Amino acid sequence: MTEDNITRIQLNDKEIILIGTAHVSKQSAEQVKEVIEIEQPDSVCIELDEQRYQSISEGSKWQETDIFKVIKQKKASLLLMNLAISSFQKRMAKQFGINAGQEMIQGIESAKEIGAELVLADRNIQITFSRIWGNIGLKGKAMLLSQVVFSIFSKETITEEELEKMKQQDTINAMLQEITESFPKLKKPLIDERDQYLAQKIKDAPGEKIVAVLGAAHILGISKEIHQEQDLKELTKRPPKSKAPKIIGWAIPIAIIALIAWTFFMNPDAGLQQVWSWFLWNGSLAAIGTIVAFGHPIAVLTAFIAAPFTSLNPLLAAGWFAGFAQAYMKKPVVRDFETLADDVTSVKGFWNNKVTRVMLVIVLANLGSSLGTFVAGADVIRLFIQNL
Repeated sequence: MTEDNITRIQLNDKEIILIGTAHVSKQSAEQVKEVIEIEQPDSVCIELDEQRYQSISEGSKWQETDIFKVIKQKKASLLLMNLAISSFQKRMAKQFGINAGQEMIQGIESAKEIGAELVLADRNIQITFSRIWGNIGLKGKAMLLSQVVFSIFSKETITEEELEKMKQQDTINAMLQEITESFPKLKKPLIDERDQYLAQKIKDAPGEKIVAVLGAAHILGISKEIHQEQDLKELTKRPPKSKAPKIIGWAIPIAIIALIAWTFFMNPDAGLQQVWSWFLWNGSLAAIGTIVAFGHPIAVLTAFIAAPFTSLNPLLAAGWFAGFAQAYMKKPVVRDFETLADDVTSVKGFWNNKVTRVMLVIVLANLGSSLGTFVAGADVIRLFIQNL
Protein backbone atom coordinates (compact mmCIF):
# COMPACT_ATOMS: atom_id res chain seq x y z
CA MET A 1 0.00 0.00 0.00
CA THR A 2 1.37 3.41 -0.95
CA GLU A 3 1.75 5.87 1.93
CA ASP A 4 1.47 8.92 -0.36
CA ASN A 5 -1.05 11.46 0.97
CA ILE A 6 -1.48 9.46 4.21
CA THR A 7 -0.75 10.98 7.64
CA ARG A 8 -0.60 8.73 10.70
CA ILE A 9 -1.16 10.19 14.17
CA GLN A 10 -0.92 8.38 17.52
CA LEU A 11 -3.16 10.11 20.03
CA ASN A 12 -3.23 8.44 23.47
CA ASP A 13 -4.66 4.97 22.77
CA LYS A 14 -5.96 5.86 19.31
CA GLU A 15 -4.34 5.45 15.92
CA ILE A 16 -5.67 8.05 13.49
CA ILE A 17 -5.05 7.73 9.75
CA LEU A 18 -5.74 10.83 7.63
CA ILE A 19 -6.13 10.36 3.87
CA GLY A 20 -5.62 13.58 1.90
CA THR A 21 -7.76 13.51 -1.24
CA ALA A 22 -8.57 15.64 -4.27
CA HIS A 23 -12.36 15.72 -4.68
CA VAL A 24 -12.36 14.79 -8.37
CA SER A 25 -9.46 12.37 -8.48
CA LYS A 26 -9.73 8.70 -9.51
CA GLN A 27 -6.59 7.87 -7.55
CA SER A 28 -8.10 9.34 -4.38
CA ALA A 29 -11.18 7.11 -4.53
CA GLU A 30 -9.04 4.04 -5.21
CA GLN A 31 -6.70 4.89 -2.34
CA VAL A 32 -9.60 5.32 0.10
CA LYS A 33 -10.87 1.83 -0.76
CA GLU A 34 -7.41 0.30 -0.41
CA VAL A 35 -6.60 1.94 2.95
CA ILE A 36 -9.92 1.03 4.59
CA GLU A 37 -9.74 -2.58 3.40
CA ILE A 38 -6.19 -3.02 4.68
CA GLU A 39 -6.47 -1.05 7.95
CA GLN A 40 -9.93 -2.37 8.99
CA PRO A 41 -10.66 0.71 11.19
CA ASP A 42 -13.31 0.88 13.92
CA SER A 43 -14.57 4.19 12.51
CA VAL A 44 -14.45 5.95 9.14
CA CYS A 45 -14.80 9.73 9.25
CA ILE A 46 -15.75 11.58 6.07
CA GLU A 47 -15.65 15.28 5.26
CA LEU A 48 -19.42 15.62 4.91
CA ASP A 49 -22.21 17.05 7.04
CA GLU A 50 -25.70 15.55 7.28
CA GLN A 51 -27.09 17.69 4.44
CA ARG A 52 -24.37 16.76 1.93
CA TYR A 53 -24.45 13.12 3.06
CA GLN A 54 -28.18 12.93 2.31
CA SER A 55 -27.56 14.54 -1.08
CA ILE A 56 -24.89 11.97 -1.95
CA SER A 57 -26.63 8.90 -0.53
CA GLU A 58 -30.13 9.70 -1.80
CA GLY A 59 -29.27 11.71 -4.88
CA SER A 60 -30.46 15.25 -5.63
CA LYS A 61 -34.24 15.13 -5.37
CA TRP A 62 -34.76 18.09 -7.71
CA GLN A 63 -38.03 16.58 -8.96
CA GLU A 64 -39.54 17.19 -5.51
CA THR A 65 -38.51 20.85 -5.39
CA ASP A 66 -41.39 23.29 -4.96
CA ILE A 67 -40.24 26.35 -6.89
CA PHE A 68 -42.90 28.59 -5.30
CA LYS A 69 -41.79 27.47 -1.82
CA VAL A 70 -38.18 28.34 -2.67
CA ILE A 71 -39.27 31.89 -3.60
CA LYS A 72 -41.47 32.29 -0.50
CA GLN A 73 -38.64 31.19 1.81
CA LYS A 74 -36.27 33.68 0.14
CA LYS A 75 -33.85 30.90 -0.81
CA ALA A 76 -33.60 31.60 -4.54
CA SER A 77 -30.17 33.25 -4.32
CA LEU A 78 -28.85 30.47 -2.07
CA LEU A 79 -30.15 27.78 -4.43
CA LEU A 80 -28.65 29.58 -7.42
CA MET A 81 -25.27 29.88 -5.67
CA ASN A 82 -25.28 26.20 -4.65
CA LEU A 83 -26.11 25.19 -8.23
CA ALA A 84 -23.37 27.45 -9.55
CA ILE A 85 -20.70 26.03 -7.24
CA SER A 86 -21.76 22.44 -7.91
CA SER A 87 -21.62 23.10 -11.66
CA PHE A 88 -17.92 23.94 -11.43
CA GLN A 89 -17.17 20.76 -9.48
CA LYS A 90 -19.28 18.69 -11.89
CA ARG A 91 -17.40 20.05 -14.92
CA MET A 92 -14.09 19.20 -13.28
CA ALA A 93 -15.35 15.73 -12.43
CA LYS A 94 -16.60 15.19 -15.99
CA GLN A 95 -13.17 16.14 -17.31
CA PHE A 96 -11.60 13.28 -15.34
CA GLY A 97 -14.44 10.79 -15.79
CA ILE A 98 -15.36 10.53 -12.12
CA ASN A 99 -18.28 11.74 -10.02
CA ALA A 100 -17.56 14.70 -7.75
CA GLY A 101 -17.05 13.46 -4.21
CA GLN A 102 -16.41 9.88 -5.36
CA GLU A 103 -13.80 9.43 -2.62
CA MET A 104 -16.46 10.28 -0.01
CA ILE A 105 -18.91 7.83 -1.60
CA GLN A 106 -16.14 5.22 -1.53
CA GLY A 107 -15.54 5.96 2.15
CA ILE A 108 -19.25 5.42 2.90
CA GLU A 109 -19.37 2.17 0.95
CA SER A 110 -16.12 0.79 2.40
CA ALA A 111 -17.24 1.61 5.95
CA LYS A 112 -20.44 -0.40 5.38
CA GLU A 113 -18.51 -3.30 3.85
CA ILE A 114 -16.24 -3.77 6.88
CA GLY A 115 -18.87 -2.84 9.48
CA ALA A 116 -17.09 0.31 10.66
CA GLU A 117 -18.88 3.22 12.33
CA LEU A 118 -19.51 6.02 9.82
CA VAL A 119 -18.88 9.50 11.26
CA LEU A 120 -20.05 12.64 9.45
CA ALA A 121 -17.23 14.87 10.59
CA ASP A 122 -17.76 18.21 8.83
CA ARG A 123 -19.62 21.25 10.07
CA ASN A 124 -23.06 22.04 8.65
CA ILE A 125 -22.48 23.79 5.33
CA GLN A 126 -25.10 26.48 6.01
CA ILE A 127 -23.33 27.43 9.25
CA THR A 128 -20.04 27.65 7.35
CA PHE A 129 -21.65 29.85 4.66
CA SER A 130 -23.23 31.99 7.36
CA ARG A 131 -19.92 32.51 9.18
CA ILE A 132 -18.14 33.27 5.90
CA TRP A 133 -20.77 35.75 4.72
CA GLY A 134 -21.00 37.48 8.09
CA ASN A 135 -17.26 38.09 8.43
CA ILE A 136 -15.83 39.17 5.07
CA GLY A 137 -17.36 42.63 4.67
CA LEU A 138 -18.89 44.24 1.58
CA LYS A 139 -15.66 44.22 -0.44
CA GLY A 140 -15.03 40.58 0.48
CA LYS A 141 -18.57 39.63 -0.58
CA ALA A 142 -18.09 41.28 -3.96
CA MET A 143 -14.69 39.64 -4.49
CA LEU A 144 -15.96 36.21 -3.45
CA LEU A 145 -19.01 36.39 -5.72
CA SER A 146 -16.94 37.54 -8.68
CA GLN A 147 -14.44 34.73 -8.05
CA VAL A 148 -17.24 32.14 -7.93
CA VAL A 149 -18.87 33.46 -11.12
CA PHE A 150 -15.51 33.50 -12.91
CA SER A 151 -14.76 29.91 -11.85
CA ILE A 152 -18.19 28.71 -13.01
CA PHE A 153 -17.95 30.01 -16.54
CA SER A 154 -14.20 29.56 -17.00
CA LYS A 155 -13.34 26.97 -19.66
CA GLU A 156 -9.84 26.43 -18.25
CA THR A 157 -8.87 22.79 -17.69
CA ILE A 158 -6.10 21.22 -15.64
CA THR A 159 -4.20 17.99 -16.11
CA GLU A 160 -4.52 14.93 -13.89
CA GLU A 161 -0.87 15.49 -12.86
CA GLU A 162 -1.65 19.07 -11.76
CA LEU A 163 -4.64 17.79 -9.81
CA GLU A 164 -2.49 15.20 -8.02
CA LYS A 165 0.11 17.87 -7.17
CA MET A 166 -2.60 19.66 -5.19
CA LYS A 167 -2.24 16.88 -2.63
CA GLN A 168 1.37 17.70 -1.80
CA GLN A 169 1.71 19.66 1.42
CA ASP A 170 4.14 22.27 0.08
CA THR A 171 1.66 23.13 -2.70
CA ILE A 172 -1.19 23.22 -0.19
CA ASN A 173 0.74 25.69 1.95
CA ALA A 174 1.26 27.92 -1.07
CA MET A 175 -2.41 27.64 -2.02
CA LEU A 176 -3.56 28.59 1.48
CA GLN A 177 -1.16 31.52 1.48
CA GLU A 178 -2.74 32.75 -1.78
CA ILE A 179 -6.24 32.43 -0.31
CA THR A 180 -5.14 34.33 2.78
CA GLU A 181 -3.75 37.18 0.68
CA SER A 182 -6.87 37.42 -1.50
CA PHE A 183 -9.49 36.85 1.21
CA PRO A 184 -7.84 37.20 4.64
CA LYS A 185 -11.19 36.86 6.43
CA LEU A 186 -12.33 33.95 4.28
CA LYS A 187 -9.65 31.47 5.32
CA LYS A 188 -10.69 31.45 9.00
CA PRO A 189 -14.28 30.15 8.64
CA LEU A 190 -13.63 28.14 5.48
CA ILE A 191 -10.39 26.39 6.45
CA ASP A 192 -9.19 27.09 10.00
CA GLU A 193 -12.49 26.66 11.85
CA ARG A 194 -13.38 23.55 9.87
CA ASP A 195 -9.92 22.13 10.64
CA GLN A 196 -10.75 22.56 14.33
CA TYR A 197 -14.24 21.08 13.96
CA LEU A 198 -13.06 18.14 11.87
CA ALA A 199 -10.16 17.46 14.26
CA GLN A 200 -12.47 17.23 17.26
CA LYS A 201 -15.01 15.00 15.48
CA ILE A 202 -12.24 12.67 14.30
CA LYS A 203 -10.71 12.54 17.77
CA ASP A 204 -14.13 11.76 19.31
CA ALA A 205 -14.90 8.96 16.82
CA PRO A 206 -15.44 5.59 18.53
CA GLY A 207 -12.79 2.87 18.49
CA GLU A 208 -9.02 2.62 18.66
CA LYS A 209 -8.29 2.88 14.94
CA ILE A 210 -9.86 5.67 12.88
CA VAL A 211 -9.54 6.45 9.17
CA ALA A 212 -10.54 9.96 8.05
CA VAL A 213 -11.22 10.82 4.39
CA LEU A 214 -10.47 14.51 3.94
CA GLY A 215 -9.76 17.14 1.32
CA ALA A 216 -5.99 17.55 1.15
CA ALA A 217 -6.17 21.22 2.14
CA HIS A 218 -7.29 20.22 5.65
CA ILE A 219 -4.58 17.68 6.49
CA LEU A 220 -1.93 20.10 7.76
CA GLY A 221 -4.36 22.07 9.93
CA ILE A 222 -6.06 18.98 11.38
CA SER A 223 -2.67 17.43 12.20
CA LYS A 224 -2.00 20.44 14.44
CA GLU A 225 -5.50 21.02 15.84
CA ILE A 226 -6.15 17.38 16.77
CA HIS A 227 -3.81 17.73 19.75
CA GLN A 228 -6.01 20.51 21.20
CA GLU A 229 -9.53 20.39 22.68
CA GLN A 230 -11.96 22.28 20.45
CA ASP A 231 -15.22 23.96 21.50
CA LEU A 232 -17.75 22.60 18.97
CA LYS A 233 -20.55 24.74 20.42
CA GLU A 234 -18.56 27.90 19.76
CA LEU A 235 -17.61 26.72 16.27
CA THR A 236 -21.27 26.18 15.32
CA LYS A 237 -22.57 29.57 16.44
CA ARG A 238 -24.09 31.68 13.71
CA PRO A 239 -22.76 35.25 13.74
CA PRO A 240 -25.22 37.83 15.10
CA LYS A 241 -26.99 39.70 12.36
CA SER A 242 -25.89 43.28 11.99
CA LYS A 243 -28.57 45.92 12.56
CA ALA A 244 -26.94 48.24 10.02
CA PRO A 245 -28.57 46.76 6.88
CA LYS A 246 -32.01 46.95 8.49
CA ILE A 247 -31.44 50.55 9.62
CA ILE A 248 -30.13 51.57 6.19
CA GLY A 249 -32.93 49.59 4.50
CA TRP A 250 -35.58 51.67 6.27
CA ALA A 251 -33.63 54.95 6.34
CA ILE A 252 -33.34 55.21 2.53
CA PRO A 253 -37.07 54.91 1.70
CA ILE A 254 -38.04 57.19 4.61
CA ALA A 255 -35.54 59.79 3.40
CA ILE A 256 -36.79 59.47 -0.22
CA ILE A 257 -40.44 59.89 0.82
CA ALA A 258 -39.53 62.86 3.05
CA LEU A 259 -37.58 64.57 0.25
CA ILE A 260 -40.41 64.09 -2.27
CA ALA A 261 -43.00 65.37 0.24
CA TRP A 262 -40.89 68.43 1.05
CA THR A 263 -40.29 69.13 -2.66
CA PHE A 264 -44.05 68.86 -3.30
CA PHE A 265 -44.56 71.43 -0.55
CA MET A 266 -42.06 73.81 -2.18
CA ASN A 267 -42.82 73.07 -5.85
CA PRO A 268 -45.57 70.58 -6.81
CA ASP A 269 -44.27 70.28 -10.38
CA ALA A 270 -40.78 69.33 -9.18
CA GLY A 271 -42.33 66.89 -6.69
CA LEU A 272 -44.28 65.24 -9.51
CA GLN A 273 -41.08 65.05 -11.53
CA GLN A 274 -39.41 63.25 -8.59
CA VAL A 275 -42.25 60.73 -8.47
CA TRP A 276 -41.96 60.04 -12.19
CA SER A 277 -38.19 59.67 -11.90
CA TRP A 278 -38.59 57.21 -9.01
CA PHE A 279 -41.11 55.07 -10.88
CA LEU A 280 -39.35 55.10 -14.24
CA TRP A 281 -35.80 54.39 -13.00
CA ASN A 282 -36.86 51.66 -10.55
CA GLY A 283 -39.33 50.04 -12.90
CA SER A 284 -37.19 50.27 -16.02
CA LEU A 285 -33.99 48.86 -14.52
CA ALA A 286 -35.87 46.02 -12.76
CA ALA A 287 -37.58 45.23 -16.08
CA ILE A 288 -34.24 45.32 -17.93
CA GLY A 289 -32.81 42.86 -15.39
CA THR A 290 -35.75 40.55 -16.05
CA ILE A 291 -35.27 40.87 -19.81
CA VAL A 292 -31.57 39.97 -19.45
CA ALA A 293 -32.74 36.81 -17.65
CA PHE A 294 -35.01 36.09 -20.65
CA GLY A 295 -38.05 36.51 -18.42
CA HIS A 296 -41.61 36.11 -19.71
CA PRO A 297 -43.25 39.43 -20.78
CA ILE A 298 -45.63 39.14 -17.81
CA ALA A 299 -42.62 38.79 -15.48
CA VAL A 300 -41.03 41.85 -17.12
CA LEU A 301 -44.24 43.85 -16.62
CA THR A 302 -44.52 42.61 -13.03
CA ALA A 303 -40.97 43.71 -12.26
CA PHE A 304 -41.66 47.15 -13.79
CA ILE A 305 -44.80 47.67 -11.68
CA ALA A 306 -43.51 46.15 -8.45
CA ALA A 307 -40.04 47.72 -8.23
CA PRO A 308 -41.03 51.32 -7.38
CA PHE A 309 -43.13 50.06 -4.45
CA THR A 310 -40.87 47.27 -3.17
CA SER A 311 -37.92 49.69 -3.17
CA LEU A 312 -39.77 51.61 -0.45
CA ASN A 313 -40.22 48.49 1.69
CA PRO A 314 -37.10 46.53 2.81
CA LEU A 315 -39.28 43.50 3.57
CA LEU A 316 -40.24 43.11 -0.10
CA ALA A 317 -38.28 42.65 -3.32
CA ALA A 318 -39.28 43.15 -6.94
CA GLY A 319 -37.53 39.92 -7.92
CA TRP A 320 -39.86 37.83 -5.77
CA PHE A 321 -42.91 39.13 -7.62
CA ALA A 322 -41.21 38.77 -11.00
CA GLY A 323 -40.08 35.26 -10.02
CA PHE A 324 -43.61 34.24 -9.07
CA ALA A 325 -44.89 35.56 -12.40
CA GLN A 326 -42.14 33.73 -14.30
CA ALA A 327 -42.78 30.46 -12.43
CA TYR A 328 -46.53 30.77 -13.07
CA MET A 329 -46.21 31.58 -16.78
CA LYS A 330 -43.34 29.15 -17.46
CA LYS A 331 -43.68 26.61 -14.69
CA PRO A 332 -40.72 24.19 -14.58
CA VAL A 333 -41.63 20.62 -15.46
CA VAL A 334 -40.10 17.35 -14.26
CA ARG A 335 -37.67 17.30 -17.19
CA ASP A 336 -36.22 20.68 -16.12
CA PHE A 337 -35.42 19.30 -12.68
CA GLU A 338 -34.03 16.06 -14.12
CA THR A 339 -31.62 17.91 -16.43
CA LEU A 340 -30.78 20.62 -13.87
CA ALA A 341 -27.48 19.08 -12.76
CA ASP A 342 -26.20 19.01 -16.35
CA ASP A 343 -27.72 22.30 -17.48
CA VAL A 344 -25.91 24.32 -14.80
CA THR A 345 -22.54 23.34 -16.28
CA SER A 346 -22.91 25.90 -19.09
CA VAL A 347 -24.04 29.50 -19.49
CA LYS A 348 -26.57 28.44 -22.13
CA GLY A 349 -27.98 25.79 -19.80
CA PHE A 350 -28.39 28.30 -16.99
CA TRP A 351 -30.59 30.47 -19.19
CA ASN A 352 -32.46 27.65 -20.95
CA ASN A 353 -33.51 25.58 -17.94
CA LYS A 354 -36.82 26.85 -16.54
CA VAL A 355 -35.71 26.35 -12.94
CA THR A 356 -32.56 28.44 -13.17
CA ARG A 357 -34.42 30.91 -15.42
CA VAL A 358 -36.74 31.64 -12.46
CA MET A 359 -33.69 32.08 -10.18
CA LEU A 360 -32.06 34.41 -12.68
CA VAL A 361 -35.24 36.47 -13.00
CA ILE A 362 -35.34 36.91 -9.22
CA VAL A 363 -31.66 37.83 -8.86
CA LEU A 364 -31.39 40.12 -11.90
CA ALA A 365 -34.73 41.87 -11.27
CA ASN A 366 -33.59 42.58 -7.70
CA LEU A 367 -30.23 43.80 -8.97
CA GLY A 368 -31.94 46.13 -11.45
CA SER A 369 -34.30 47.40 -8.77
CA SER A 370 -31.40 48.09 -6.39
CA LEU A 371 -29.54 50.00 -9.09
CA GLY A 372 -32.75 51.89 -9.91
CA THR A 373 -33.10 52.90 -6.25
CA PHE A 374 -29.66 54.54 -6.25
CA VAL A 375 -30.11 56.25 -9.62
CA ALA A 376 -33.63 57.47 -8.86
CA GLY A 377 -32.60 58.43 -5.31
CA ALA A 378 -29.79 60.59 -6.70
CA ASP A 379 -32.26 62.29 -9.07
CA VAL A 380 -34.72 62.89 -6.22
CA ILE A 381 -31.93 64.54 -4.20
CA ARG A 382 -30.86 66.65 -7.24
CA LEU A 383 -34.40 67.97 -7.75
CA PHE A 384 -34.77 68.64 -4.03
CA ILE A 385 -31.56 70.72 -3.92
CA GLN A 386 -32.59 72.63 -7.07
CA ASN A 387 -35.80 73.69 -5.39
CA LEU A 388 -34.41 74.77 -2.03
